[in-house]
Amino acid sequence: MAKSGQSVAAVTLAALMLASCGGGGGSSSAGSGGPVTVTPTPSPTPAPTANCTLASRQAFAKAVIDEWYLFPTDVDNGVRPTDHTTVQSYIDALVRPAFNLNKDRFFTYITSIAEENAFYARGSSAGFGVRMTYDAAGQRILIAEAYESAPAFAAGIDRGTAIVAIGTNSGNLRTVASIVAAEGTAGLTSALGPNDPGVSRVLRITDAAGTRDVTVAKADYSLDPVSDRYGAKVITEGGRSYGYLNLRTFISSADDQLKAAFADFGARGVTDIIIDFRYNGGGLVSTANLMGDLMGAGRAGQLFSQTRFRANKSAENDEHRFTPAGQSIAPTRIAFIGTGSTASASELVINSMLPYLGTNMTLVGGNTYGKPVGQIALDKAECDDRMRVVAFATANSAGAGDYYDGLAPKITNSCAASDDLTVPLGDPREASIRAAIGFLSGNACATRIADASAGPAARSRSARMLAEPEMLTPERPSAAQRELPGLF
Repeated sequence: MAKSGQSVAAVTLAALMLASCGGGGGSSSAGSGGPVTVTPTPSPTPAPTANCTLASRQAFAKAVIDEWYLFPTDVDNGVRPTDHTTVQSYIDALVRPAFNLNKDRFFTYITSIAEENAFYARGSSAGFGVRMTYDAAGQRILIAEAYESAPAFAAGIDRGTAIVAIGTNSGNLRTVASIVAAEGTAGLTSALGPNDPGVSRVLRITDAAGTRDVTVAKADYSLDPVSDRYGAKVITEGGRSYGYLNLRTFISSADDQLKAAFADFGARGVTDIIIDFRYNGGGLVSTANLMGDLMGAGRAGQLFSQTRFRANKSAENDEHRFTPAGQSIAPTRIAFIGTGSTASASELVINSMLPYLGTNMTLVGGNTYGKPVGQIALDKAECDDRMRVVAFATANSAGAGDYYDGLAPKITNSCAASDDLTVPLGDPREASIRAAIGFLSGNACATRIADASAGPAARSRSARMLAEPEMLTPERPSAAQRELPGLF
């Protein structure tokens, strides 16, 4: 959505995760998109010689909100900065009216410039390299996904592995049940330690090989956005072929991988596609637009998505039109796989394809998070402060963008399916992939997502566990954790 010659150099969406906690102590975690530098007027940034005092950093945040916030009438201007000991708590108080209206669920926040740049440009992070969910019924942590280049995978930890105890050494292991009983789920993130290279933990794990203790040291690793194991493949059964693409996050290093995946689909004549966004919290709108282009063969110049700023910033309004490339295909049918961790840029892609595919498109799994708004970023460089402020709303070519309650209600033939952590991602036996293949092959869906959400099973936390894992997220997520809920 970038526009040359405009003050907004690039515009990106934020990621959200319903079951997490972050961005100032609420019930959700906010995410970010890629680096954007905008100079507000008046500039709140002091001269380089000024100290990075709390007061100056708060003033910077307030100036950004005053100039760019998408919901200017939903700001509490009576909040006193001196009543707050952190920049984030001050921001949360300022935008509390918008939060109460379900418009800004901790989507506006302050983060580190250096950390965010490293994540969006290179996919770099530090930690064990797994996505963790909390299983309250089993009183354990379950692994939803493991990154191949990270320490946990090297130690034999993969999707479906259960962590039942955590310690700094073998002599002080505490069970997950005892940690949660004493400190709540926040105690788990504390027990796992900071995501700094060299931080080591002893984990008691259970998987098909039995129960054992492993020692894992956190390290820097690459967040490969499309897994070499299962990220892009063609599934053939019953004489038909289905393209499968699992995109973990929208970062620039995904671009070439996406092109290669769609080029392969095209070369093999595959037009029935499964796009697995189940844990994708969003990221760069430029990568989301690229996905649209890769599914836009024959649609050159047609409207893919729209971006709308507040009234006095309407000069920044933008749109993206399909720009097919040599790798682009014209999908016949698409089955998107989603959960409550599917947000932001993922939702933009799903929503933007809906007007073109209609009933030839479905959402499989669970309802998405519901975030039709995004942020720009403004930097206070001398303090390594990047202010992510909700500044725009998105919509598809039909002008539809009001999906704060998720996309399932907008998709008439959505199909409820579980997220079976006992089966590898990319495996056609996995429940959501099985349901997606069913749709693409012409089978009727047994239960719509909206109907499943209203049923008695949805009211039972234990019954929900496989359908939608509760991602474990720290109170102050990193840039990577904002886009990849549950990452440690």
